[in-house]
Amino acid sequence: MANTKSAEKAARQAEKHRARNVALRSRMRTAVRDVTTALGGGNKEAAQSSYNQAVPIIDSLVSKQIIHRNKAARHKSRLAARIRAMQ
Repeated sequence: MANTKSAEKAARQAEKHRARNVALRSRMRTAVRDVTTALGGGNKEAAQSSYNQAVPIIDSLVSKQIIHRNKAARHKSRLAARIRAMQ
């Protein structure tokens, strides 16, 4: 329980920030899942197009400091490598 006005405001802001961050992280996970699904389907063009849609979503979370830049790079690198490995 907050003891001061400023602590109460900080708690309210933290709730709002957390809700937004959860939504943005979920959006990123969905985008990554879409690429993975397309990879599983064996359609390289669909995988590439969903990858191209996922990259800006991942990068936007880095710029908002919701995920670390190395985590974003790891996701993008692994997905790109799986797309390149497709026949």
